Order: sequence, then structure tokens, then C-alpha cells
Amino acid sequence: MKKRQFVQTLALVATVAAPAFAWADTYPSRPVRIIVPYVAGGTVDLVARVLAQKLGEQMGQPFVVENRPGASGLIGSEAVAKASPDGYTLLLQSPTLVASPLIMKKTPYDVKRDFTAISLLGSVPMVVVAYPGSPGANLREFLDAARANPQKFAFGTSATGSPMHLAQEAIKRGAKLDVPIIIYKGTAAALTDVMGGQISALIDAIPSSAPNIASGKLRPLAVTTRQRLPSMPDVPTVAESGLPGFEMVSWYGLWAPARLPAAITSRLASEVQTAMHSSFVNERLKPQSFVSASGTPAEFSAFLDKETANYARIVKDANIQAE
Repeated sequence: MKKRQFVQTLALVATVAAPAFAWADTYPSRPVRIIVPYVAGGTVDLVARVLAQKLGEQMGQPFVVENRPGASGLIGSEAVAKASPDGYTLLLQSPTLVASPLIMKKTPYDVKRDFTAISLLGSVPMVVVAYPGSPGANLREFLDAARANPQKFAFGTSATGSPMHLAQEAIKRGAKLDVPIIIYKGTAAALTDVMGGQISALIDAIPSSAPNIASGKLRPLAVTTRQRLPSMPDVPTVAESGLPGFEMVSWYGLWAPARLPAAITSRLASEVQTAMHSSFVNERLKPQSFVSASGTPAEFSAFLDKETANYARIVKDANIQAE
């Protein structure tokens, strides 16, 4: 390439790239929506509201949480997939985003094609909680009672394909249980029915169950981590309760629509990491056993590939299917 042509090419690249970088410098210039595809009150909602407040302080524009529940998270997720890729509509989701396509015959999005992965936010342990009047002092005794009288038991979960749902299916299969799992429209409704005795138990992320455990409205039976939690030293693990090797946590991530400009993606990822490791977020989420994560969009994408493979194995082994 001649020198003159080379200079012209550089000038053209600079002209095309300049608007994107200028956009990144001025982004955000108006409020940003963070879509939570569930009703308010669950852990996804909690993480979103804490993150939104901190990002608003850092970036000088409001970050507003909008709850768009329905269809086990599909409605809100689809809304983001179809939104303009300008950085003003974001999705805060759990593993349900990548697990649902493994379970359902058809979903209105393709995770790789329709979203830009921005950042892993962190993870929390899950806990098996039961109606205080249910039989059994721990998960082992509860499972024994459920096997003896399965018609008297029912589990609940917040969404098809959620980590809570997958964990319950894995426990059902491992414990050889024949009890139904009722799918609710969000965590809050499922927790209400457990506390009221309409269902026997559910698996929930610790942040949304912790207040009700502390007040005695829920009884913790087991935690889903490899080891017992310092915050619940008397609560055994699922692995200790007759399912050796069991371990599962709920993680949370941030996405945008596909084709988000790289400069905006990078800016958001950097701001999110600053927020998630701030004292503001730490003070609000660490008491709920939340562990903040860090990493680049590329690292988040690699993490998603690994988790998708793990969930695919669980779905296949438990033969989980949904319409």
C-alpha cells in the first residue's frame, strides 16, 4: 500500500471510530434502565438496585431498575434483546438466562447472538428453606419424610431454569423423590407460600431468605456450598445430607443488547467492576454472603460457556423439560 493510501485509510478509520469513542466519553447523557425480568423482592432485584444506585453516583445519571416479570424471565430478557444497542437498556440476570434455552423447546432469544456480555457481578450461596412446621430438623430428615409420604410434599421455585430450579431437580434425582416442583412468578410469591405452608420447601439465594430465616418464618435445612457457611455454622451442606459432591451457587451478570459498541461495553464493564468492589456495595451485599466478582467482558463470555456446559449436563441427567 502506498504511503498516501495508507494515510487515507488511517483517516477513514479514525473518522468511523471517532463517534463511538466520543459517545463513550459522553455516555450516559440520560437515564439508563436496568431490566430485572422478575418481580421485586428477589435476589436479582436486590443486586440490581444496589448496583444501580452506585452506578448512578459514579456516572452522573440515574440508573433505574425496571421489573419486567413473566414467563420465568423470558419476557424481560427478550425486551432487552430487542432494545437499541446504545447502552441505555441493560439486563441483570441470573443463570436462568443461559439455562432456559437448554430446558425449553423454544426461547425468544439466543444468548450469544442477541446479547453483549458486559460483566460477571458476583455470586451467593443458596439455601434449602422449609415451612417451620414441616417435618425434619435438617435436609436429611426432611428428605426421609418426603420419600415416605411424597403426596404430602411439594417444592416451589422462582423460575423455570433458575439455579434454584436446577438445584432442586438435582436433589430430587439424587434423593429419588417423587414430589412436584411448582413454578412461581418470582421469588417473593414462592417464599410467601413456603412461609404460609402452601408448599413444603424451596431453594433460594441467601439474600432474599436471610431476613425470614432470622425472624423464624423460614427454617434452613441445608446450604448448597461445598462447606458450611460461617453465617450459618449449624446448617449442614446438601453434600452432608446424603448427596455427596453436591455444590451449586447462584451467580449474577450484566448484559446489553447485541452489537453494543466496544467503547461503551468497555466503559460499562470498568464502571461495574469499580461499583461491585466498592465499600457501598460491600456493606449492603456482603452480609448476605454475596461474593463480588471481577473480570473483562471476554472473561465473562468464557465463564458463560463453562456454566452453560455444566447446566446442560444437569438438564440431561435429570431429564428436565419444559414447554
